[in-house]
Amino acid sequence: MAEIRKVGVIGAGVMGAGIAAQVANAGVPVVLLDVVPDAAAKAVEKMLKADPAPFMSKRAARLITPGNTEENLDLLADCDWIVEAIIERLDVKQALYARLETVRKAGSVVSSNTSTIPLAKLTEGLSQGFAGDFCITHFFNPPRYMRLLEVVKGEKTRAEAIEAVSRFSDVRLGKSVVACKDRPGFIANRLGVFWIQSAVVEAFDLGIEVEEADAVIGKPMGIPKTGVFGLIDLVGLDLMPHVMESMVGLLPPADPFHAYTRDLPLVRRMIADGYTGRKGKGGFYRINKAGGGKVKEAMSLSSGDYRPQRKADLELPKKLKALLSGDDRISRYAWRVLGQTLAYAAMLVPEAADDVASIDEAMRLGYNWKYGPFELIDQLGAAWVAEKLAKDGLPVPELLTLAGERSFYRVDNGRRQQLGRDGAYHDIARPEGVLMLADIKLASQPILKNGSAALWDVGDGVACFEFTSKMNALDPEIMALLGKSIKTVAKSFKALVIYNEGSNFSAGANLGLALFAANIAAWPEIEQIVAAGQETYRALKYAPFPVVGAPSGLALGGGCEILLHCDAVQAHAETYTGLVECGVGLIPGWGGCKEMLVRWSTLGKLPKGPMPPVIKVFETISTATVAKSAAEAKELLFLKPTDGVTMNRYRLLADAKAKALELVKDYVPPTPVELSLPGDSARVGMEMAVDGFLRLGKATKHDRVVAGALAEVLSGAGANADATRPLSEKDLLELERSRFMRLVRHPATLARIESILETGKPLRN
Repeated sequence: MAEIRKVGVIGAGVMGAGIAAQVANAGVPVVLLDVVPDAAAKAVEKMLKADPAPFMSKRAARLITPGNTEENLDLLADCDWIVEAIIERLDVKQALYARLETVRKAGSVVSSNTSTIPLAKLTEGLSQGFAGDFCITHFFNPPRYMRLLEVVKGEKTRAEAIEAVSRFSDVRLGKSVVACKDRPGFIANRLGVFWIQSAVVEAFDLGIEVEEADAVIGKPMGIPKTGVFGLIDLVGLDLMPHVMESMVGLLPPADPFHAYTRDLPLVRRMIADGYTGRKGKGGFYRINKAGGGKVKEAMSLSSGDYRPQRKADLELPKKLKALLSGDDRISRYAWRVLGQTLAYAAMLVPEAADDVASIDEAMRLGYNWKYGPFELIDQLGAAWVAEKLAKDGLPVPELLTLAGERSFYRVDNGRRQQLGRDGAYHDIARPEGVLMLADIKLASQPILKNGSAALWDVGDGVACFEFTSKMNALDPEIMALLGKSIKTVAKSFKALVIYNEGSNFSAGANLGLALFAANIAAWPEIEQIVAAGQETYRALKYAPFPVVGAPSGLALGGGCEILLHCDAVQAHAETYTGLVECGVGLIPGWGGCKEMLVRWSTLGKLPKGPMPPVIKVFETISTATVAKSAAEAKELLFLKPTDGVTMNRYRLLADAKAKALELVKDYVPPTPVELSLPGDSARVGMEMAVDGFLRLGKATKHDRVVAGALAEVLSGAGANADATRPLSEKDLLELERSRFMRLVRHPATLARIESILETGKPLRN
């Protein structure tokens, strides 16, 4: 299989530019061309300012070479993969392909990002060689954050071409690659558009308001809280008619989709008036700023007018089956939408995909559903769904009849299996190089376990420590089990990986526990929690075996501190880490200040002397800076330059385990360090800087109090340090603990913690 070392992208619109950015994020050179002369260069400039950022680091932008298709097509001559992401017109695409034939190198793969034009049409009339190198690679927007990639091969596409693109997209771009048939909308959009359209039409028919619809078609079904109408606002109402027109033209007359292809005058009027969603003046929801106010409003589907948004006052059953079984209008709405969506999903095997697992993966990653449609059917029972469809006079898909009383998924001898169209169960194979803790759990028991954590054997002498608390928040139970695990690993294993498969590695310490203890003035207990965390993390750092942290998602506060104490980190590219304690009126208390000082003193490229590292760490911690990617975490030294980055979330555990085994040979625990800190003069300088922000209104009174405590720790002034008298790690930990305890008693800190727990937003007091 040829390796992809350079990529070309044609079309510098939102999708094309985003694809180019993700290739650059992978550290691969990419050529970005557009028909408009300066469009590619302007797209790169725009992406550097965008939020959420398409680039994981601004440095990645240097890997993009912009140009235009009239003068710079020859820049594609040495590209191994060329992605076309231009206007959805067959004649324009084919004209471009004919030009590509004159410049591309033999064997280079060409793919289209189309989602509306069949592959067979795209390659019609083109050479055998071009057809052999051609496929469809359908990315989802935004390409950095959406993990799904649908890949479609043609009858003539070389297997090697599909393998090269799929492997590169998986390992380097971090995509979950799903093989699709050359059918309209492929998998995710075919089913997703049906689901959206059915939800909208049924809401009009049943007199359901948008807040009610989003409350029902949301959390109860494992769908993001945007629901349906919120999702339409997000992607844009003006896209709906184009998508509908495309699907109507491509799908056969008997397809159930046509039952929902109805003209909706209200939607037509909203688009005409510029109410196209979040990118316009508002959509089904809007913020009315008339008269200097800020009122959240929702569109009434019955009156066609905006009115104040109201909370959907619904008492929904906790069980999905109970919600779908009722006879009130809300239950009827839930069933009509979900029941027909599940039936449509069952009809798509083998129409759009060969197996149920592919469809579930496409909906989980393409639409952020918690459960795929067949996982939802398993919750309800295939026979129950079939019976209810038949009772409503709706067609029952063959696949539901085939399943009968059986589930679509099962575990057999520790192996995950899916029901095939032949009526037999088949193992669900993971791609080579993928190791999932979920699979290990199917065939083994934890070595140690309590209510908040577990220790697992992941093979080859490597153990895995897993957080299992809510939001993976760190609490005394985690610290206690981590302490036991260190002793167990020292006796029976070669190395330890700290990893879990939650949405977030850890949101930090359990603030609810801290607030409860503070409210009953249990100060000794709080200090004991801080001391235990310090001692546990210190034991982790100096353990007689290598420790590798493997975060993904949020790794904040104490979650960041545990990573700082690991020998190495193998981070998922989408890791968002930082020491955020100042935002809740505290400072890092589990060694975070100490470790950041060590890093910036030994690894930071700063001017010589004790002051620059102290100032840098003060800036980072006092502003609660969070790295918005693993690449940015390296720039901030939350990660070391030698730490690894894994692009594909599914490959994180295997990569972390491999890194741990690399470190085993000749492993020696780190040597404790001493730091020369500048003392009181540095403290005064830092406090003066905060005073300046206070006068400008950029800092609050309590920010000044918190920053003062942080300055005492980082400068060593709290221990009467000066540049000639180094402080030990123990000295710094005592400083952290004492200043943390001073702050946690402060009423303004407790008010901040309470605000975060109640509203999720920091209090600016």
